[in-house]
Amino acid sequence: MIRSMTAYASAETTGPAGTLSCELRTVNHRYLELSPRLPDDLRSFESQLRERVAAKLSRGKLDLTVRRTGSDARSESLQINHVLLTRLSELNLDMAALFPGLQVQFTELLRFPGVMQQAEVDPAAQQAALFDVLDRALDALTATREREGAKLGEILGEKLDAIERVVADVRGWMPQIRAGLRTRLETRLADLKQPVEPGRLEQELVLQITRTDVDEELDRLSTHIVETRRVLGLKEPVGRRLDFLMQEFNREANTLGSKSVDARSTNAAVELKVLIEQMREQVQNIE
Repeated sequence: MIRSMTAYASAETTGPAGTLSCELRTVNHRYLELSPRLPDDLRSFESQLRERVAAKLSRGKLDLTVRRTGSDARSESLQINHVLLTRLSELNLDMAALFPGLQVQFTELLRFPGVMQQAEVDPAAQQAALFDVLDRALDALTATREREGAKLGEILGEKLDAIERVVADVRGWMPQIRAGLRTRLETRLADLKQPVEPGRLEQELVLQITRTDVDEELDRLSTHIVETRRVLGLKEPVGRRLDFLMQEFNREANTLGSKSVDARSTNAAVELKVLIEQMREQVQNIE
């Protein structure tokens, strides 16, 4: 399954404690790196949140932001101790009779220890709301990554077709290249003023053909093409496999260029390196 590592998704859910919104942004990365930003009252669920993300994503740098709007769970849970507040009010009236200039503001009464109390918040409800919005955002993110991955797969398929054509061209040229190599050797030996030992041409020709033989490199390139197409069809993250295959492609293209004795095969090696580099750039963004 080809999935891009670059995507954006969001989701929100509304409950008694307000509206929770979750935003996810991912870019390419060698491993899964999560940077969560959560409201203070939800930080206790960060470890479970990380596990939930890791169950659905394997690679990518993920910025995860959860915001609360409309109300806050802590402010919603605040309550007034009416018994204590009433008693403080009575004391204020008693003291006012003794001290006529005494003035006590209502906000000062609220700051008195025990007047404002925070009711217990149901942690299960908080966790359920957080995971609900997270799961829906992750599902949307996965869908986006798969859509982008499908486009990347098409691009890689086109590049593989182009590489296959180059390999076929080089195979077709090799008999002509070997014939040209023989002609050049015959010309060089004919230019020698000294007599040539019998069989010298064949020896030199075998030596040169051995040094410039690229059949093995072409065979390996064909094998890599088949393997890459197989990997692209796997139902699992394939980014690391593809990255390794790009290294193998590049190694064969370099060897093909170093063994070249003909302008056509040299140009083909350059074209292969361009195509492989274009593939490598795309592969860097695949999960």
